Amino acid sequence: MTEHKHTPDSPEPNDATAGGAESAASEADQPSAAGAEPAPEEPRSPREAELEAELADAKDRLLRALAETENLRRRAMRDLEEAHKYAITNFARELLEVADNLSRALDAVPPRARDEIDFIKNLADGIVMTEKALLTSFERHQIAKVMPEIGEKFDHNRHQAMFEVETAEQPPGTVAQVLQPGYTIAERLLRPALVGVAKAPGAKPSEPDGDDGAERAAESEHEASAQGGARPGEQGDTTV
Repeated sequence: MTEHKHTPDSPEPNDATAGGAESAASEADQPSAAGAEPAPEEPRSPREAELEAELADAKDRLLRALAETENLRRRAMRDLEEAHKYAITNFARELLEVADNLSRALDAVPPRARDEIDFIKNLADGIVMTEKALLTSFERHQIAKVMPEIGEKFDHNRHQAMFEVETAEQPPGTVAQVLQPGYTIAERLLRPALVGVAKAPGAKPSEPDGDDGAERAAESEHEASAQGGARPGEQGDTTV
C-alpha cells in the first residue's frame, strides 16, 4: 500500500484563499446595492383622481346625512316628550276654575257655623276632601300651585299685576295682596297668580302696559301660539 507523504516542497491548500475567491465571484455576479436605481413610479391616470374625488364627496355627503338624521331623531324625541307633558294643558286649565270654586266655597262657610251646625260641618268636610283629591290629581300630572307670599318680589313670569297698593309696610315692587293663586304644569306657566303690587306712598303710578309690557305680551303670545298654549290671563282652546 502506497503512502502519500507531504514533503516540505509540496504546497498546502489555503482555505482562506479559496473562500475569498468564491465571495468575490458572488459579488461580481450580484449588482451593487448602492448603484441600484429605484423603479420609476407609474403615472396616475385622470380617472383615478376622479374616483378619489368622488369617494371623498360621497363620504362627506354620508356624514352630513347621518348628522341630519340624528338631529331629526333628537327633535322628534323632544317633541314627543313635550306632547306627553303638555297634552292635557287645555283640560287642566278648565279644572282650575273647579279648584277655585271649591276654595271659595270653603271660605264662604263661617267658622262658627262650621263648629256648631253638624250639617254645615259635614258639608265643609266633604268639600275639603274633594279639594284635596283634586289637588292630589294635579300633583300626579305635575300641576303645581303658585301662591305668592306677601312681600315677595314681583315676578312677571309667574305673577300678573292687577293694581298697585300704596303702602309703607312692603317694599315697592313686591306683592302686597294676592287675589288668585296661579298654577304651572311641568314648570310651564298654566295661569299666572293675580296680585296687587306695593308702591311707595305718593309715588306716580307705573305704566305696566308700556313698551316693556307690550314686548313681554308679544313674546308670551308668540311662545303660546308656538307651543299650543295660551297667554297668561287668557283662556285657551278648550278642546282636548
